[in-house]
Amino acid sequence: MYVFRPMTADDLPLIKRWLAMPHVKQWWGEPTKQYELVSGDLDHPAMDQFIVVTGSRPFGYLQCYDPQAWENNGFGLQPAGTRGIDQFIGVADMVGRGHGPAFIRSFVDGLLANGTPRIVTDPDPANGRAVRAYEKAGFQRDRMVDTPDGPALLMVRNA
Repeated sequence: MYVFRPMTADDLPLIKRWLAMPHVKQWWGEPTKQYELVSGDLDHPAMDQFIVVTGSRPFGYLQCYDPQAWENNGFGLQPAGTRGIDQFIGVADMVGRGHGPAFIRSFVDGLLANGTPRIVTDPDPANGRAVRAYEKAGFQRDRMVDTPDGPALLMVRNA
């Protein structure tokens, strides 16, 4: 079972530590820049940020946002109410154990049950682990898109 605890400023040291982990840095990029973006979005009205917890152990980060709030997101026109998600597992010994697909599915199932029509995400197409995790969580490959971070594979899950 996973709990999605709303992130607060008290979580920022943990996020900073996780962003510097080699397995996170590989796909999220330069830790200082990413930390500035994540911490800068803490109070953004179109961005919800969560710490993913299992048992009593925080192990991941998840952000859920309105993609239309960011111009040039690369996703094209999406149905009203669409949400975008991004996440990572910050604790190295939790990677490769099935937690990614499981917590993504749990979170997305909750959004869909509450009326969200579509969820989109945009992993790096070279990140096979992420693409497989999204597929296991019910996402379908849509198309390649150009995002501000470079080419990405748009993946979609509909209600």
